[in-house]
Amino acid sequence: MGAVIGAMLPYAIGIAISPIPIVAVILMLFSRRAGANGPAFLAGWVVGLLAVIVVVLVLSGVLGVSVGSTPAWVAWLQLLLGVLLVVLGYRRWASRPPAGITPPLPPWLQAVEELTPGTAFAMGALLSGVNPKNLVLAAGAALMLVQGGLGGTELLLAIVVFVALGSLSIGLPVAYQRLGGPAARATLDTWKAWLVDENATVMAVLLVVFGVVLVGKGVAGL
Repeated sequence: MGAVIGAMLPYAIGIAISPIPIVAVILMLFSRRAGANGPAFLAGWVVGLLAVIVVVLVLSGVLGVSVGSTPAWVAWLQLLLGVLLVVLGYRRWASRPPAGITPPLPPWLQAVEELTPGTAFAMGALLSGVNPKNLVLAAGAALMLVQGGLGGTELLLAIVVFVALGSLSIGLPVAYQRLGGPAARATLDTWKAWLVDENATVMAVLLVVFGVVLVGKGVAGL
């Protein structure tokens, strides 16, 4: 089990390093409904990751992915997804704003003040489970679970560890806002400003790195 969890760790970290969702939850934590929206967004994030894991596990059983096997279609899928991530990473790098210029927030982020807890939950689920980067990484981790042969308690524990690590960057601001006292707002505002400024660069590097990893896995499986 340790080997499988270790192989999944980079994927969980890649999911956790998601600048825009972190910015979103920080903005929610200082909105009018901060007490409900922050935890609701975190809950949605967790549910979104769990949904991807469960769907991939079910489909793997239906499509015949088993312990120690890598069907040709899985290898081709890894290869294609890896190439897609590399292309997306290049586009993010090429479109990054010039140094010293702060990019504007997406319109949907500017509207977080008006969100209800239900909408915050749905946004968290979409950003964790439907976001292309997170979807690819969570699906890749789920395939590792299948091929690692984990079952029962070990499978459940591996999923819990993966989801917990993938949710750490969302959970920490929520906890810090509640426990950090008056200094929390200034610190979170600093985090937000840095993430907004460096979002394109961080995402470009992540996409390219994990794209190359998936390309390597796909080529090895062919």
